Amino acid sequence: MLSKKFSWGFLSLMIVAILVLSACGPAAKTPAPTTSTEVEVFSWWVGPGEADGLAAMVTVFNQQYPNIKFVNAAVAGGAGTNAKAVLATRLAAGDAPDSWQAHAGQETIATYVTAGQVKPLDDLFASTDFGKVLPATLLPLISQDGHPYSVPVNIHRSNVLWYNPKVLAAAGVTANPKTDFTTLDAFFAVCDQIKAAGKICLSLGGPWTAVHLFENVMIGTIGADKWNGLWTTPPTTDWAGADVAAGIANFAKALSYTNADASTLSDWQPASKMMIDGDAAFNIMGDWAYGYFANPAPNGLALTPHTDFDWAVSPGTYGTFNFLSDSFVLPVAAKHPDATIAWLTVAASRAGQEAFNPLKGSICARTDCNQALFSEYSQDAAKDWASNVVVGSLFHGVVAAPAWVTSIGTAIGLFQADTSKTADFQAALVAACKADGTCP
Repeated sequence: MLSKKFSWGFLSLMIVAILVLSACGPAAKTPAPTTSTEVEVFSWWVGPGEADGLAAMVTVFNQQYPNIKFVNAAVAGGAGTNAKAVLATRLAAGDAPDSWQAHAGQETIATYVTAGQVKPLDDLFASTDFGKVLPATLLPLISQDGHPYSVPVNIHRSNVLWYNPKVLAAAGVTANPKTDFTTLDAFFAVCDQIKAAGKICLSLGGPWTAVHLFENVMIGTIGADKWNGLWTTPPTTDWAGADVAAGIANFAKALSYTNADASTLSDWQPASKMMIDGDAAFNIMGDWAYGYFANPAPNGLALTPHTDFDWAVSPGTYGTFNFLSDSFVLPVAAKHPDATIAWLTVAASRAGQEAFNPLKGSICARTDCNQALFSEYSQDAAKDWASNVVVGSLFHGVVAAPAWVTSIGTAIGLFQADTSKTADFQAALVAACKADGTCP
């Protein structure tokens, strides 16, 4: 597997490239002609924020390709878990949609590229100059043998700590989440204050959100370099070692501060809403939550930043950007290949990404978007993306193949049922790495 290590020197070069490209980005390309009458696009964007962003990008598509009907084949639930199951069934039946959403990284490469289900996009990247406006850190993650296989439309941050300032104030918390949670222990000390005040410290949602929490607690415990080392072949961080054991201990403690009904919640939104409603103080969730909090009704809650909610990075991860990227692919068996190219052209375009990302709560995958269009949160995230140590998300497809993610998720589910079984959990993580073929 690809190593996800990024050096400060490399990031400095990336920042310079971003500044140059932002100042002299390529001219807009003329939309490619097409004779297809429709394009079916498959995603899991149905929730607040993400549905708004998709609708905005579809508006751009309709303006540029008025003769093509956009067919929204989105499937709800589980941060894509349900959609991926439906997609797998369709692909097995030879009924591929014209394009589908896939996370950049191993989710795309190890699944769809390895199976020969998607085509390389060299021609599209060349005709649109798209590759020239992508960060140098991103292009290798969407490529195999030097050929790009997906169009990333955004950059999301996984390690965001959302919090309710009113709950913290009522509990007498004086620590500042933006600066004072340098360790998990510092965070846990505040959790004790929140718990004493009769509130839940950390809200948690359905099963996949526990994997999301696990990755960020582990990064906050062992740091960026050792997290990256878990995913190299062979791993340079020992899955059976003391570092992972310390991360597991912190994960168990974090779970002790969560709501007892977490596993019964349908998805991430109910857990985030617990924090907004004042029933919980904190929620660790990706920055797609910003669109849910701040966007207007009916999909958003129309809340005021810094008053109704605020944000920091998850405890112990200052200076680290845990990223994921949504992207779209060109199937080998697309029914309307020219219409798919039209969709991918819009998804890659500055107009498409500037319409989509401000509502989604993410930042552009492109480096030349107008930052004035974005929220204060997204502007902060863009600065961090350019300066932080970058690591890849586990659950959201960057560092591990889907089968490996599933094995880790199963182990986490069992651990949630009995957090005293730390040795069994660590043994399951070791076994999952061996099953993937990454661990000897």
